[in-house]
Amino acid sequence: MIKLKIKTGDVVRVIAGDHKGAEGKVVSVDREKNKAIVEGVNMVSKHTKPSAKSPQGGIVKKEAPIHISNISLIDPKSKKATRVGTKVEGDKKVRVSKKSNQVL
Repeated sequence: MIKLKIKTGDVVRVIAGDHKGAEGKVVSVDREKNKAIVEGVNMVSKHTKPSAKSPQGGIVKKEAPIHISNISLIDPKSKKATRVGTKVEGDKKVRVSKKSNQVL
């Protein structure tokens, strides 16, 4: 298992695949599979049968997971994709943007 530098709540941009260039907020991260669900990106159609929860049934749009290697964190200062590093400040280890050297 690799060290993931993307966390829930981060704003990311898709850098590879069908949805290249799309931006969104990370909803959840699956550390076991190295995948993340990004809000509004990689939407898939799921056909559902009528049930007690959804008496209508039909086609439901939902976000599918996307691999961590295909997304990049957006630098808050320059609004461009950036790599993430770590720096020790006092007793805490913090994430730092490689482009602007700003704490994330």
